Amino acid sequence: MKTDPESHARMTQRRREGHEKKQAQATVEKGLLIVYTGTGKGKSTAAFGMAVRVLGHGLKLGVVQFIKGALHTSERDFLGTQANCDFVTMGDGYTWNTQDREADIATARKGWNEARRMIESGEYQMVILDELNTVLKYEYLPLDEVLSVVNARPEMLHVVITGRHAPDALVDAADLVTEMRLVKHPYREQHVKAQRGVEF
Repeated sequence: MKTDPESHARMTQRRREGHEKKQAQATVEKGLLIVYTGTGKGKSTAAFGMAVRVLGHGLKLGVVQFIKGALHTSERDFLGTQANCDFVTMGDGYTWNTQDREADIATARKGWNEARRMIESGEYQMVILDELNTVLKYEYLPLDEVLSVVNARPEMLHVVITGRHAPDALVDAADLVTEMRLVKHPYREQHVKAQRGVEF
């Protein structure tokens, strides 16, 4: 859409005024509960982008990676070497690989115990719980217990939870929710396998 210079100037002025008004109204700082969910790719990727930001500010990061423990991830290789990052993996792979509900529940509990320790310790500025939504979907952990802990988190702690099928109660409790929507994926349409730097 083309506009003349005067119309463009009026439009950008209105945008600037709207932006400045919103900035003036945003006076609160608090730890956020952030949820990345949906069937599209990018949930963990978004969370680990925030991880880089947190570490770039010299803040302390905790990560508990559920489900993916048996899988190699380059984010674990990289973030696990950073001085301000505690990176823990708990899981024996996808549920269709383990096929052992009781073992999955026990593994999820170990991961949650570590996540809870991080959240309640007051030592971290961000805690990422990667694939926790999947754990909740399969009821490997009680949702009420998870909500009780994340809702009682330290005032300035950000908690980021990823995975498909975020429970409605978690979405309701969250401050920021992004749903990744699948539009196209090379695995489905082109039979392109998972590739380094993109999927892992």
